[in-house]
Amino acid sequence: MRLPRFAFRNPFLRRQTAEAVPVAVPARAAGPGFFRAMFMVRSEKLNPRIMLVALVFGSMFATLAGRLVQINVRQDDASTIGRITQQAISTARPAIVDRTGIVMATDVKTISIFADPRKVIDKDEAAELINAVIPELDGKELRDKLGKKNGFVWIKREVTPKQQAEIHRLGLPGVGFLPENKRVYPNGTAGAHVLGFANIDNIGIAGIEKYIDSNGLNDLKGAGLAHDSADLNPVELALDVRVTHAVREELAAAVAKYKAIAGSALVLDVDTGEIISHVSLPDYDPNNPADALKPENINRLQVGVYEMGSTFKALTTAMALDSGKVKLSSMFDASQPLRYGRFKIGDFHGKGRALSVPEIFIYSSNIGTARMALAVGVEGHKAFLKKMGQLDRMRTELPESSEPIKPAKWGELNTMTIAFGHGLAVAPLQAAAATAALVNGGRMITPTYLKRSREEADKVSTQVIKPETSQMMRYVMRLNAEKGSATKADIPGYYLGGKTGTSEKVVGGRYSKTRLFNAFMSVMPADKARYILLVTLDEPKGLPETHGYATSGWNAAPTTGRIVERIGPMLGLETKFELPHQPFPLIAKLGGMPVRQ
Repeated sequence: MRLPRFAFRNPFLRRQTAEAVPVAVPARAAGPGFFRAMFMVRSEKLNPRIMLVALVFGSMFATLAGRLVQINVRQDDASTIGRITQQAISTARPAIVDRTGIVMATDVKTISIFADPRKVIDKDEAAELINAVIPELDGKELRDKLGKKNGFVWIKREVTPKQQAEIHRLGLPGVGFLPENKRVYPNGTAGAHVLGFANIDNIGIAGIEKYIDSNGLNDLKGAGLAHDSADLNPVELALDVRVTHAVREELAAAVAKYKAIAGSALVLDVDTGEIISHVSLPDYDPNNPADALKPENINRLQVGVYEMGSTFKALTTAMALDSGKVKLSSMFDASQPLRYGRFKIGDFHGKGRALSVPEIFIYSSNIGTARMALAVGVEGHKAFLKKMGQLDRMRTELPESSEPIKPAKWGELNTMTIAFGHGLAVAPLQAAAATAALVNGGRMITPTYLKRSREEADKVSTQVIKPETSQMMRYVMRLNAEKGSATKADIPGYYLGGKTGTSEKVVGGRYSKTRLFNAFMSVMPADKARYILLVTLDEPKGLPETHGYATSGWNAAPTTGRIVERIGPMLGLETKFELPHQPFPLIAKLGGMPVRQ
């Protein structure tokens, strides 16, 4: 008998045996007849006993196969539920806290009810019993869900513990419960437009919530690493909840008092670009996100765009001074209206004489401001507004923002009107960011809703005007609080400076004399700027106590004063009832700038 050799190798083993394994094969296997004989059974050799054994074994195998199929189906159901449970758990989100650590958004555990329609025995009875416990469900829709052929349908998301207990007592086959994460906002409306909201699947839809999803959270979910909010570092905002509450209360009171249709307020750190407070009214409670979709509840500080009126004169003044073509002592003729073709530019309360630059600013002269802009020129004006971020959409962490509305063709007339705040509509936030650069030494810093250090801000800042120009701007803004239109905002002890702005709204393609958009842009304190405070009121009405006037100096300015009184101590602003000694050294060196009434 021959002993052929066969080598067996496993491709997954690192080392293979080199020895052959001897296998004894009968000599008659040399021919093909051996293999044919192995699989051939003569019919005459079969007997009833063999057939009976075959039948018994066949039945056993059939039963076993059926059981395996049943187990496999159950495993599929379990895996489906498991996947859905995993998805529910993986929607955990990090907590959002304010700059002091106060929680502004967090996850709580909740229970949702699901059903496997294939296992619901009496669908009509089940629908009726569930509807009795949760009457807000649509009965027909519930019956249709239970009539589906798929293995999973939601019955009710985020049920109460009482509803869960009552459904559990019903003992309905095919009905179960799943844990989920629900987003809650403990401070209600405070910072609503900044936070945004998450939907019922705990996915960020707007604001910082959406920003979180698009900046790493989705990747963590995909990797299965975001199982619990406790596993995730909290997101630290620049907002201060206490300041925001105070600002909102004062702004809401002003909107009601002056019968305005809306209002907004912003506190911005001029050295870091941090947004300390952001309020836009009317607002909404992110715990009821459906209200966010109402058109009147838009984010007016970043999504709304407006002609900012005379607050823009601060930019024009800074541009003229920084260009070197205009000095603080320069005089411009404002004795007569400025004519351009069939258009005429006049002053609201003109002095009828030549004005110095500080006088142009505090008397809010449209004529003098337009002449300063013409001294720089159209291209110089456009270039300056471009580097101050007024001609492009402002990008922050919030995905919601709007493009400025610019003139299609920009000529001398456009430069003249834009100089005093008409003909260019921007988001109030970007106007505030530009003003911050005018008073912080000349550094343009993109605003942020996240905490940022001074060192981090320095890395992203750009020098846009000279420090000397910045000092002159703080001087004229403070002068305006002492002698100009901002006197009603001058709260003793805070050395505030600012610029009022009243613009006529465009209605039906024409400027309306009765529908105004008012703004007050203030810096505090003016000698060593730390914060910009912007307050806007949309369509305020004149009151007997304002002598029927509805301009900014009569409503937005005093509202600013009340806000400063509330938030000054929270911001760590020291009250100084004695005027600072030589707050503006450059102006003192120039001998001061006399202002005539």
